[in-house]
Amino acid sequence: MCEAVRIIEADANRSADTHLLRFPLPPEWGIDLYLKDESTHPTGSLKHRLARSLFLYAICNGWVVGGTPVIEASSGSTAVSEAYFARLLGLPFIAVMPRSISPEKIALIERQGGRCHFVDEPSAIYDESRRLATELDGHFMDQFTHAERATDWRGNNNIAESVFQQMALEAAPEPEWVVVGAGTGGTSATIGRYVHYRKLRTRLAVVDPEHSVFFDAWRDGDGSLTSARGSRIEGIGRPRVEPSFIGQVIDRMVKVPDAASIATIRRVEDVLGRRVGGSTGTNLWGAFQLIAEMRMSRQRGSVVTLLCDGGERYANTYYSDEWVAAQGMDLVPHLKTLDEFLTTGAWTT
Repeated sequence: MCEAVRIIEADANRSADTHLLRFPLPPEWGIDLYLKDESTHPTGSLKHRLARSLFLYAICNGWVVGGTPVIEASSGSTAVSEAYFARLLGLPFIAVMPRSISPEKIALIERQGGRCHFVDEPSAIYDESRRLATELDGHFMDQFTHAERATDWRGNNNIAESVFQQMALEAAPEPEWVVVGAGTGGTSATIGRYVHYRKLRTRLAVVDPEHSVFFDAWRDGDGSLTSARGSRIEGIGRPRVEPSFIGQVIDRMVKVPDAASIATIRRVEDVLGRRVGGSTGTNLWGAFQLIAEMRMSRQRGSVVTLLCDGGERYANTYYSDEWVAAQGMDLVPHLKTLDEFLTTGAWTT
């Protein structure tokens, strides 16, 4: 156990913290937008932090020992990161996922030494993961249950502490808003708790894509809601309210059409000079809307959101005109909204 913890901590010690990038907005607006670039982790996404915490949690609880097969229900990026840590520790790893996951993510999981196990229905990933864990005498990591408790929300270099430390020397060091998506709910729980613990005025906004139940459950106070469809925006959105989703720490939720998320990543590619993943588009669509509201009320300050992963994983989906057309999505109205916002700061949908 001690050696496993040492290996994971040594890996973290070799990695610098991720960058906090400024998204260019007209200076006369008096509002600064920052992107916490989680794509620079060794496994290329925000989920690297979660996977590290989940492995430490499982090891220190005695659930994972030498040779234990690790099974995870994952839509992609978490599995990539968990496969990385499993290989680091010499453990077999199996990702249980829907067949609709992008080929790029499947290749990344396999490149890290993991094996992919597919199900036809997205909602079947939980039961199938438990079945495999029992059959193989392994451990079901269960990110959707343990994400909010595996990370120390009071600090210990979690993403919230990192953001606020990096903001310390900025013109508006205490953001008006931090904007994140919810997949497990772990990131929003960590940030919301940290803000309360540090007695900050910052508010937390959570963006939610189509076919996800988080927004409706939060609005209606009904944690039993389910959806028959999975989210097309990989990494966020769920067909059920996951145990790690803590709605009470959230100040506002924003429902974002999938076409809007994809239009956003297409438009900001020109601004950032790089491609980003769909969940970053969801985050930025919500952040832009909040910034437009700040401008309407003549409010100045800062907003922080996350650049969750790079767009190279989605070359055949979100960046493919053929895929977008096959999904029946029209990006044009959302591109017009984005162009008007980036030019004038106004938000019209």
